[in-house]
Amino acid sequence: MPAVSRFWIFSLLLASSLSACSDAPEERPEKMVNLKTVQSGPRIQAEELDGAITRQPRNASLYARRAAFRLDAGQADAALRDIDQALELDDAPGEFYFTKARALRTQGRIKSALAATDEAARRGFASPELNLLVGEMHLASRRYQDALDQLDRALQQEPDLAAALFYKGVAYVGLQDTVQALDYLRASLARDPRQPETLHQLAFLLNAFRQPAQAAVYAAKGLKLAPGYGPLLYDYGRQFELQNLPDSAARIYARTVQLDTTFYRADYRLGLTAYKSRQYARAVPHLQRALRRAPRLENAREMLAESLESLGRYPEAADQYRLLVAEYPGNRHWTYKAWKVGNRARGIIVNETPRPAPVEAIEPIQAQRPGL
Repeated sequence: MPAVSRFWIFSLLLASSLSACSDAPEERPEKMVNLKTVQSGPRIQAEELDGAITRQPRNASLYARRAAFRLDAGQADAALRDIDQALELDDAPGEFYFTKARALRTQGRIKSALAATDEAARRGFASPELNLLVGEMHLASRRYQDALDQLDRALQQEPDLAAALFYKGVAYVGLQDTVQALDYLRASLARDPRQPETLHQLAFLLNAFRQPAQAAVYAAKGLKLAPGYGPLLYDYGRQFELQNLPDSAARIYARTVQLDTTFYRADYRLGLTAYKSRQYARAVPHLQRALRRAPRLENAREMLAESLESLGRYPEAADQYRLLVAEYPGNRHWTYKAWKVGNRARGIIVNETPRPAPVEAIEPIQAQRPGL
C-alpha cells in the first residue's frame, strides 16, 4: 500500500463563498501543488519491472506494481495504461481500482476517479489513503461537508495524518470558518513541520485576513525550506504591501515572477501598482500574463483595457472592452467603451463634446403705457 507521504497534493479550488462574508479576505489561495521533486527512484523501479512483465505477461500484479511506480514518478498516462491492463487480467483486487483512481485524479478526471474509488471500496479495499483521496476530490469540487466526512474517516483510522488535517483546514476555509481553518492547518504543520505548502496556506490565509506580522513568520519558515518556491515568496512580499512598504513588496513580487511565471498573483500585484501610478506601459505585460492564467481575475481586465486605451493601442483596448461586455452583459459603461474605442480603432473620432441644449423661442413682453 502506498504511504501517505507519496500522495500528490492535487490542484483544488478554495472557497469562492468567502467573498460573501463581511470579514472575508480579498483573495484566496487557488491551488496546492506537490513540492517534492520527482526522483529517479520510482522510474527506475518501474523500468526494472519491464523484464519481469516480458517474462510473465499474464501477471496482473506486475502491471499494478509498475502502475504505482509510474504514478509516483509523475507518469500518469503510462500508469493508467498499466492498471487498465492489470484489471483486464484480474478485476477482483480493490487495490487495483484505488491505483486507477489515483491515476485518474492526477489527470483531473474527478468523476471517473470517484467511480473507481467506489469500486475499490465495494471490493473490500479500506484504508485512510482511500478516504483521503475521496475527501480531496470532494474538496476540489467544493463539496465541503462531504469532504469533511471522508477526512474524518481517514483520521479515525490514523489520527496524526497530516494531509487529512491539512485538507480539513482548507475545507473550513470554504465553509468560512477561519478559526477552525487555522487550527487544522496548524495541527497539520505540527505533524509535518517541513511541508512548505502548509506554511504557504497559513501565510496566505493570514495575509488575506490582514495579519501580516503572523503571516511573515510562516512565510519566512517556508522559504528556509524551499527558497525557490514562488507562492511563499509572494506571501512574504504581500506582508510588506499590507504594512505599507510598496517598494519592498514590488521587489519581491518581481523576484516571484522570475522564479515562477505561472504564479499570476505576483504579476497582478505588479500590474495593479503600475496602473495606480499611471505607468500604463509597465502595467500591460503584467496584467496580460495574469489574465492568461486567471481570465476572471477581479478588475484586471478593466485595468488592462484602460491602460491600452491610454497608450493609444485602440484595437487591443477594444478587444478587452468587448470581453468585458461579454462578461457583464447589459453594462452600459462597457458597452459604450467598446463602441467608442472600437470606432477609434477604425479611425473614427467620436465627438464627445456635449451639444448645447435647444433654447425655446420666447415671445417679447408687450410693455404697456401707464393709464392704459
